[in-house]
Amino acid sequence: MKNNTAIDIFSGAGGLSQGLKQAGFDVRAAIESNEVFAESYKLNHSDTSLSISDIKDVDPQKLLEELLLEPGELDLLAGCPPCQGFSTIGTRNRGEINDPRNELVFEIVRFAKVFQPKTIMMENVPVLASDSRLAEVVKELESLGYSVDVKVLNMIHYGVPQTRKRMILLASRIGSIEVKTEERESEQVVTVRDTIGSLPSVESSNDALHNYQTRRSDHINTLISLVPVNGGSRTDLPKKYHLECHAKTSGFKDVYGRMAWDQPAPTITCGCISPSKGRFLHPQENRAITLREAALLQTFPVDYQFSFASGRSGVATMIGNALPPLFIEYHAKYLKEHIESSPKE
Repeated sequence: MKNNTAIDIFSGAGGLSQGLKQAGFDVRAAIESNEVFAESYKLNHSDTSLSISDIKDVDPQKLLEELLLEPGELDLLAGCPPCQGFSTIGTRNRGEINDPRNELVFEIVRFAKVFQPKTIMMENVPVLASDSRLAEVVKELESLGYSVDVKVLNMIHYGVPQTRKRMILLASRIGSIEVKTEERESEQVVTVRDTIGSLPSVESSNDALHNYQTRRSDHINTLISLVPVNGGSRTDLPKKYHLECHAKTSGFKDVYGRMAWDQPAPTITCGCISPSKGRFLHPQENRAITLREAALLQTFPVDYQFSFASGRSGVATMIGNALPPLFIEYHAKYLKEHIESSPKE
């Protein structure tokens, strides 16, 4: 039996495609506008046709023809439009923001009208669930004959070792659909220890994402060394080591915090290798987590590659922006079962 077909229209470095492939989908095509992200994608998904283009410049009819598909033949249209415009602090404080990237959610509809895929998956930050743009997307998909369901889920219930909440939209034009949740929520969570506890030391690793040295001031190195192991916080430090900027706020208490071995990690963000950006210190060692540790906490395979063309911070951005493949795999397997159990057209 051949694999079900899919396209990934906001591919990034490939987290979504990785999850789809793990679920048994044949990802026929992907679209990504950032050249460095696209380079990382190609390092891992050389069998997928990748278009390095602004999605607004891609003609879905032409892509349909290039893939030798007929309307209605594609099994899954998947994508995670850029979420930065939705996930800023300003959005939470002032409601909807007119960031041009926010309009990219409608590309899902533009491609759906041409491809008429059997199913659709869209993932994004939780705040999108209450945004008027999503309501319009759902309305348009329903007008095209799709059953649509939207939920906000915590990824710790899906095998991802992070307290990471995300919105997921599933749609089907071949039957009623809902985002599955019930059987996962009682499962034991995967911890930091489960995920990175057996990695070799950074000194003995031959992995470029794991084996590197970071230069920090003596003051910061001392501060890090004083943060208690296994979940300690900057609030545990002697007052003379409290940074001046921290004294001016009661928030952001995770910065310069350590992860705890036997708990999930916090959300892995683009600042995941900087202790000043969150609780990104190793549970025991006096350092921030490495890029490989961050990638594993995002559930990328241990041999997944990333381009260093934009430096280590660029790799951290790709990892932080990525969709955890294991989360996508779970929902893609559900869609695969839905497709295969539906009456043939």
